[in-house]
Amino acid sequence: MNTPVNDPQAKTPVWEARADLVVIGSGVAGLTAALRAQVLGLHVLVVTKAAVADGNTRWAQGGVAVVLENEHDLDDSVEKHAEDTFTAGAGLVDEVAARSILDGGPAAIARLRADGATFDSSGDGLLARTREGGHSAFRVIHAGGDATGAEVERALVAQAGQARVPVLEHHIAVDALRTPGGRVAGVTVLDRNGVPGVVRAPAVLLASGGVGQLYQATSNPEIATGDGLALALRAGATVADIEFVQFHPTVLYTPGARGRCPLVTEAVRGEGATLVDGAGASVMHGVHPLGDLAPRDVVSAAITRRMLTAPGGVDDHVFLDATGIAGFAQRFPTVFAACAVLGLDPARDPIPVTPAAHFSCGGVVTTVDGRSSVPGLYAAGEVARTGLHGANRLASNSLLEGLVVGQRVAEAVSADLAAGLLADPSRGRLPSWTTAPTAERDALQRVMSRYAAIGRDADGLAAAGSVLDLSTQDSPLWTHAAVEDAALTVVAQALLTAADRRTESRGCHVRTDFPASAETWRRSQHIRLSLSGQPVLADPIPLEGVA
Repeated sequence: MNTPVNDPQAKTPVWEARADLVVIGSGVAGLTAALRAQVLGLHVLVVTKAAVADGNTRWAQGGVAVVLENEHDLDDSVEKHAEDTFTAGAGLVDEVAARSILDGGPAAIARLRADGATFDSSGDGLLARTREGGHSAFRVIHAGGDATGAEVERALVAQAGQARVPVLEHHIAVDALRTPGGRVAGVTVLDRNGVPGVVRAPAVLLASGGVGQLYQATSNPEIATGDGLALALRAGATVADIEFVQFHPTVLYTPGARGRCPLVTEAVRGEGATLVDGAGASVMHGVHPLGDLAPRDVVSAAITRRMLTAPGGVDDHVFLDATGIAGFAQRFPTVFAACAVLGLDPARDPIPVTPAAHFSCGGVVTTVDGRSSVPGLYAAGEVARTGLHGANRLASNSLLEGLVVGQRVAEAVSADLAAGLLADPSRGRLPSWTTAPTAERDALQRVMSRYAAIGRDADGLAAAGSVLDLSTQDSPLWTHAAVEDAALTVVAQALLTAADRRTESRGCHVRTDFPASAETWRRSQHIRLSLSGQPVLADPIPLEGVA
């Protein structure tokens, strides 16, 4: 129930609500957690800044990577899935955490199917499976051909509606309420018109997605602006691996496109498509033993190198030749429709593709059940850093992580409440972060795309930092756009800080001035905000070269 707050000021909360758990975001992780928490008897409120179904989950095409032993995966195992995950993560995967999450996959899929999600079947009546980059087996289940995320989100939204989970649409979370002892006790929010309110709750779950809008071209929707990371940092939490932003190798190339670009799912290559340059030569020949199905960082870097040499006069994209795939329109209806808009038919035309920002491998440091370093603050999904992804995410591990950790975080909140570990929400103080450093979004995206995308070096990172410093001004967080721009700014600053310090290339962090990996850098970098609100490294700096 909303309670009016007797304060005539426009930018102080004018209403108040209470819950046991407030979930920020309505994608796979957030809705999975909300549904489980409600079953456990918790009073849940979901806050989402667009419509309930408008998050990043519905844009996921490829599928869910999972080993289903009851589906006769005789040539596969969770251990093989784990080994592929470790390889893709380039030495930074938390192996214990990864095995824990992957082990939870079969049960998570069984629950999702019981809740109404329908996956594609093969001719023998079992679930159809495909193979994607970095996988050693056909273990990726899918729905609607290439509309897996849309089906997962549809099923969860329908289930949430049937369960009458309260959802506050078109509201953006701004900052956490904290007690004098530092525990989180709720959040402040703005509706679409900038009217402020406050939700008091002993537990806040961040399930707000990624940071794709840091860059000019991305597979992410417009709402992927890093709000959850910014809120967590301002609440005192630690983030890690923020320098590792995965660029999907094959986003549909459209001249002059900005913002969300259509994805060409990795499963297209899994079914036999090959990457070629403007002269028709293979892009991946001799680059990696897995060829076109190498991990995403390898493929993206190879495409970028080939574009720089511009064979055939093409310097801003390559081509994905899928002309040999029978029944393309039926197997990949989403990709087919996106190509049709450009007048292309994949049955006869090579598909123009280019890398674009896709997935943030780092985030709020959490356990495998979503607990962060700040009591009362939890995170799940892309905004969290559980240790599953390391320096580069293995294809189709993201939906799996959201399903598994989403379930677990609800159980963790319930247990923490029962144990009396969380704060009394009435003790939460309204935050003092009424303003935040904010850069102009277009300038930020241009400089991040130019200097902090796939190829980075010290001079470029320094230039990007200088541009941000010069263009940043304190801005009141009174509108959705202001909150988003402030979030993008602090996340960009954190990424530049971590990327500058990591003087090596590893996973999807590629330094042209330090092209090799270094054993001394086989560790994560932790970042927090200083007292002045600047992202700073929170872990010790190694003294290299000292006897």
